[in-house]
Amino acid sequence: MEALHHFFDTVGGWVWGPAMLVLLVGTGVLLTVLLKGLQFSMLGYALKQAFMPHHKKEDGSDHDGDISHFGALMTALSATIGTGNIAGVATAVVAGGPGAVFWMWITAIFGMATKYGEGVLAVKYRVVNKKGEMSGGPMYYIERGLGSKWKWLAYAFALFGTVASFGIGSSVQSNSVAQAVQASFEIDTVYTGVALTVLTAIVVLGGIRSIAKASSLIVPLMAVFYVAGGLVIIMANLDLVLPALKLILSDAFTGEAVAGGAIGSVIRYGVARGVFSNEAGMGSAPIAAAAAKTDHPVRQALVSMTGTFLDTIVVCSITGIVLVMGLLGAGGEFVKPEITGAALTTSTFDRLLPGPGGWVVTIGLIFFAYSTILGWCYYGEKCAAYVFGDGFANVYRVVYVATVMLGTVVSLDLVWLAADTFNGLMAVPNLIALLLLSGVIVKETKDFKAKRKSGELP
Repeated sequence: MEALHHFFDTVGGWVWGPAMLVLLVGTGVLLTVLLKGLQFSMLGYALKQAFMPHHKKEDGSDHDGDISHFGALMTALSATIGTGNIAGVATAVVAGGPGAVFWMWITAIFGMATKYGEGVLAVKYRVVNKKGEMSGGPMYYIERGLGSKWKWLAYAFALFGTVASFGIGSSVQSNSVAQAVQASFEIDTVYTGVALTVLTAIVVLGGIRSIAKASSLIVPLMAVFYVAGGLVIIMANLDLVLPALKLILSDAFTGEAVAGGAIGSVIRYGVARGVFSNEAGMGSAPIAAAAAKTDHPVRQALVSMTGTFLDTIVVCSITGIVLVMGLLGAGGEFVKPEITGAALTTSTFDRLLPGPGGWVVTIGLIFFAYSTILGWCYYGEKCAAYVFGDGFANVYRVVYVATVMLGTVVSLDLVWLAADTFNGLMAVPNLIALLLLSGVIVKETKDFKAKRKSGELP
């Protein structure tokens, strides 16, 4: 066990090292240039597409797909908005300093272009499986976009995604919920495990339509609840907002608060936690995007792009700003805390808004983690079906539900390290495909704009 722990610790450090972070952000920068800053010029239109009823054909029938644009976005967000928005941001602020929040924003801005590119390819190269459902994602756009000689890379992605889902998707998340419930309500982890397993089974055994339906209810409610709670804290402590923002911006380019002037450390933690939170470039979200009912790949890609904006620019910003507000010293300097992760976020919210503040984080963490369990089940199922065949889907769901229970009652240090490693490995095949198929992304974008201009598309 020690040898395995050391192995995954070493490999994980390499996978999430500077080279990977440069590749992830660099891909977003390249796509931003090729698409002429599409995430800036079309964000308003994209948000409108995400929250309005999806377009139907002229005869009133649906376009090909399993779920609506909104359902696909909520499924992706259910997997994306998770413990990283609470614990991950705190880790970045403590290890990298308040300036890390700024670099999370930068990562998200370029990550929107990456998420857009993933969405275009996911819909363009999706297929209909034997059950009549849509299947798509990096494994399909690698095989169908790059050709059969690249199929080994598609298999690699799907295998990494299958393994990662049991850790980052189920057991690690259920463990977070069990620990939070035990700390706040003194309920034994076994009882939480049973309840969580049953609730998960009820939803995921029904497939993508059931997952999308649950996500479309849970995600908006939990996000609004958490953001509203954060805004109440900000409004109640307005005198701390400006000093906190000033510290975030100044530390982003000096690294003085924690890193002692090591600006690289600030950037690294901000980028790493940003990518880990919004998953732009990881290849997970396009699996959900491929299920959308849509008339053009670009329309769903624009909707997918809003996921990164909502996850990082909105939700993570609330956590980051409140944390920095709570860690300001008397002279406006940054006071490094002794705790980190979810515990720091909880104590900061509670201190700035005594009473309900801590509950906002606890309840948010429970629902964030539960929704991640639902979304990642769909990701893992599609990856497993690609490797082992569509008939394996039901077997996968049963095993996945079992790991939810397992995660609440066992120590997960090794599981977390392994899942973190495989989650990072997923990005490599996906980024290779994005770079090699960037011309297709640009071509589809031009086609969509031309058809809108001519009135062929709304």
